[in-house]
Amino acid sequence: MSFQIILGSASMARRRILTEMGYNFSIMTADIDEKSIREEKPEELVMTLAEAKANAIISRLESTGQLEEIVEATLLITADTVVVSKGIIREKPSSKEEARTFIKGYSGSQAAVIGSVLVTNLKTGKRKGGWEKAEVYFHNIPDEVVSSLVEEAITLNVAGGLMLEHPLTLRFVEAVVGTSDAVMGLPKELAEKLIREAL
Repeated sequence: MSFQIILGSASMARRRILTEMGYNFSIMTADIDEKSIREEKPEELVMTLAEAKANAIISRLESTGQLEEIVEATLLITADTVVVSKGIIREKPSSKEEARTFIKGYSGSQAAVIGSVLVTNLKTGKRKGGWEKAEVYFHNIPDEVVSSLVEEAITLNVAGGLMLEHPLTLRFVEAVVGTSDAVMGLPKELAEKLIREAL
């Protein structure tokens, strides 16, 4: 069955993972105020945020008349990721200072990464979602490495300031329990399963 995919995310890591999965896709971003959406449990937060992103994109497609122009099956994929460290939910850092605090907190410790995937079939309205968790264990991260990561400012664009695939970070990762693609924002197996279910 042929179908189109819209990735509802500006994340470079998610683009790369979806490309690795062999899909062609277009990109739309949701532009929602993520900080205005609160849930106590990280699993509920990532699902609620993925739904809010999907709803915002669907509203935009409706208002521009593009939704009714959809002829073949089109799947909208939205996702969200948070990091839980020392019992606290961490989203994207709001400043370099916050990024520094986050990254220093991982040193010699561990963090849980919870990522959601939501697939919405824009033709039928069918929606399938789920979440996955991975644990990342860190060696001690020297202060100068923390400073280098923070200065690159790229850490401001990722949940918890945690960019696993960055060469500086990777050297200090002791172990990942779970999949690295879950940590990077799009668990492949879960996404594949939800794509099949939403068709």
